[in-house]
Amino acid sequence: MKIAHKLSLFTSLLALTAAPAFANPTINSPGNGADVSSPFTLTADSSSCSSQPVTAMGYSLDSSSDTTIVHSTSVSANVSASSGSHTVHVKAWGNKGAVCVSDVTVTVSGVSASGALTVPAGASVVSSIDVLGWNATHDTGTEGTSSGSTTLVTSPSHSGKSRKFYTSFTNNGGERFYTSFGDDVTATNFVYDTWVYIGGSAAHLANIEMDMNQVIPNGDTVIYGFQCDGWHGTWDYTENAGTPTKPVDKWVYSSQPCNPRNWSVNTWHHVQISYSRTSSGVVTYKTVALDGKEQAINKTVASAWAAGWAPTLLTNLQIDGYGSGSATVYLDDLTVSRW
Repeated sequence: MKIAHKLSLFTSLLALTAAPAFANPTINSPGNGADVSSPFTLTADSSSCSSQPVTAMGYSLDSSSDTTIVHSTSVSANVSASSGSHTVHVKAWGNKGAVCVSDVTVTVSGVSASGALTVPAGASVVSSIDVLGWNATHDTGTEGTSSGSTTLVTSPSHSGKSRKFYTSFTNNGGERFYTSFGDDVTATNFVYDTWVYIGGSAAHLANIEMDMNQVIPNGDTVIYGFQCDGWHGTWDYTENAGTPTKPVDKWVYSSQPCNPRNWSVNTWHHVQISYSRTSSGVVTYKTVALDGKEQAINKTVASAWAAGWAPTLLTNLQIDGYGSGSATVYLDDLTVSRW
């Protein structure tokens, strides 16, 4: 019995020693169980599989046999998917034929019943705009004073890294944060998609403004201005009530309700905005969705300015104060799709 026990133990140790040392791919984003919009960013890496150096990686969705393969030890891709629950399969191949697999499940939102928030498969997509370098300036169009700072943080985060915007203000002052993310004079349709987190308190938030600017072929700059307005309790959009050379900037109140002071704090909110333009810079604001609830805007206004800018795509996040105090807002997964 003692000999048999020793043999059994020795056999077990041999089996453990002989077992292959699998190293499944590491999926960095999205996290398992994450709520995402389409397209979403997939990043993964793997240096070894079953003790073999990795020569290629790939990914597929659900039961599809269509696997996208990259001959590298990492994957970075924008994945389009219909709304609902999906399983993302990430594979790594070793140089002697080993295969290692990791899966995550995600829930895709953002494909609206009206189709206004649908991003076509051929659209150009810039994701993770929040991780780019941002600048800050006081908006002289607001009544008071303001100052602001911004930094990347890992908590709170929706994707693993978010951008923190801290603003202090007096007398309803507003701070504008901005970054450029490319240039495209030809695109006429856009979906702005991001996650917003209000830290601590919303008591001193008047407006959260999420804009985009685009230089178009005739040299004019189209301003796609949009905000959740705590003064009037509506979603607002901008209009040039003058001409491109003699502009008159005007905020227009929609019929759809929004007040940032009513948003839950210390939680992530999904904001999606769709709009399009004509060749002369007349903009149609189509729809906005907050946490998956779609609100139709469907308003068309002139919005071109002869600003003399070089070609650019630029986005603003403006935080306007309610009285005097401070506010902390985070952005994550900021994505702009265009076609």
